[in-house]
Amino acid sequence: MARENLNDLTAFLAVARERSFTKAAAKLGVSQSALSHTIRGLEARLGIRLLNRSTRSVSPTQAGERLLQSVGPKFEEIDAELAALSELRGSPAGTVRITTAEHAAQTILWPKLAKFLPDYPDIKVEIITDYGLTDIVAERYDAGIRLGEQVAKDMIAIRIGPDLRIAVVGAPSYFAKRPPPQTPQDLLGHSCINLRLPTYGGNLVWEFEKDGRDLKVHVDGQLVFNAGSQILEACLLGFGLAYLPEDMVAPHLADGRLVQALEDWCAPFQGYHLYYPSRRQSSPAFTLVVEALRFRD
Repeated sequence: MARENLNDLTAFLAVARERSFTKAAAKLGVSQSALSHTIRGLEARLGIRLLNRSTRSVSPTQAGERLLQSVGPKFEEIDAELAALSELRGSPAGTVRITTAEHAAQTILWPKLAKFLPDYPDIKVEIITDYGLTDIVAERYDAGIRLGEQVAKDMIAIRIGPDLRIAVVGAPSYFAKRPPPQTPQDLLGHSCINLRLPTYGGNLVWEFEKDGRDLKVHVDGQLVFNAGSQILEACLLGFGLAYLPEDMVAPHLADGRLVQALEDWCAPFQGYHLYYPSRRQSSPAFTLVVEALRFRD
C-alpha cells in the first residue's frame, strides 16, 4: 500500500473516532481544510463515501463504520508494537492516557505522579478529568480511575487508594437559618448543592447506610455543578449542603468553616481503582505508571 494511503487511513480513523473534523485536525496537528481535503481524496480513490457530514456533526457511513471496525484495531496493534520497542531503549518512553474523576486526580493520581515522573522524562501522561463513566476502549484511553464499585467486571482493576467516606456538610451561616438534618429524609427540606453526572444525564443520588439499612435520596437545591471544587466553594459561602469526600472537607471542618451532619449515616466504602481492558498489551511505560499508582498499606 502506498504511504499516502496509510496517512489517509490515519486521518479517516481520527475523524471517525472524534466525530469531528475540528477535534481530529487538532489531534493530528493539521489544518481542518487540509484534513477535509485528505478525506475527500480517500473517498474518491475508494469510490465510496465514508463519512456523513452536516453543519453540526460527522459520523461514519455504513462503509465507514466497517472500515473503522476492521482497520482501526490493526492500527492500534501497530501503535502498541511501536510503543513496546521502547523496552529496548535505555529508558521507557511513551504516552499514557488516563481518565479520572477530579477528586482522584487531586488526592491520588497527581501526588503519586509528581514523585514518579521526574525519574522517567520520556514517559508522558495525559490526564482527563470528568465524572462520566467513560468507555475507555472507545475513547482510546489506556486506563480509567473510578470507585471500585463502578469498574466493569471485564476490566483488570488495581486498587490505588484507601477506603473513602462521604460527609454531608454545611456552613455555619447556612445552619443559622435551618437546623441540621437528623435523618437522610430530612434532606428533602434542605437546599442541597447537586453534582451533575454526564453519563446518566441526571444528578448524583446521595446514598447513606446505617445498621444494614441503605437509603438513597434525590436532593434538590438552587445550584448544580459538574465539579466537586465548585460545590465546596458554594457550600463554604452558605448556599446549601454539600455531599463530598470527607478528606476534601476535613480542613474546613477543623477550622470551623464547615459543620458536619448525618455522620452516623456515612459509612466507609471502597476507594479508587485504576482499570484497563484485560486484553490490553501493556507497554513498559504503562506498567511503570500502574506500579507507581498501586495502593500499598
